[in-house]
Amino acid sequence: MPLPLFGLFRRLLGSDKQFRQAVATVIGQDPQNARLYQLAFTHSSVVRAEPGAGRHQSNERLEFLGDAVLGTVVAEYLFRKFPYEQEGFLTETRSRIVNRESLNAIALKLGLDKLVQLDSTQARAARSRSVNGNALEALVGAVYLDLGYKAARKFVLKGLIKPFVDVNTLTTTTSNYKSKLIEWAQRNGKNVRYEISGEPRPGGVMEFTATVLLNDEVVATGMGLNKKQAEQLAAERALAALGV
Repeated sequence: MPLPLFGLFRRLLGSDKQFRQAVATVIGQDPQNARLYQLAFTHSSVVRAEPGAGRHQSNERLEFLGDAVLGTVVAEYLFRKFPYEQEGFLTETRSRIVNRESLNAIALKLGLDKLVQLDSTQARAARSRSVNGNALEALVGAVYLDLGYKAARKFVLKGLIKPFVDVNTLTTTTSNYKSKLIEWAQRNGKNVRYEISGEPRPGGVMEFTATVLLNDEVVATGMGLNKKQAEQLAAERALAALGV
């Protein structure tokens, strides 16, 4: 549910009180250091466009921190929710919750796309790839630095997972989508292949994008922190697009 309070980002930045209210609406708690949250919504493209500005003035460092905090909170949550499941199950489920596609979708539902400062020359494709999900991670990092781990944990669990992630459905639908897509392609006389590309993220981590092609026609894409995850997500999206 997008938040109308986020209609005009620059106007909000101009009013500290309004901006704090907007942040409080998202995180469910009153912020203390508004600058941290302004930084969380500042994409590196804006910094590059301003002479003399350093990369530390973008949200990349907060994104790195937020990624670690988010992963820890989700890992603990799954560890307690599924006390008899093995490590592989927990790892796969966590990756499905915090993958780029999922975070992008949650960020849009929160209305964070209205908050992110992005250089006007950036294409819409760049925004759709990972900008909003990255800002969400940076927001988690900002909450952690501003209010502490307990507050960040509360935001992740009550503000992100509970309203936007159906964990029970997620775990029951975990499957090998690549195998399913191959079986479908064979039945229908189609040739399926994947194209993989990667780009670095803060902290020296690579983010991969997998594109599914059927008879050399692009059907779907997926992103992940490793090639296997990206291919599985791309295959899942392809099956959905094909109505399988």
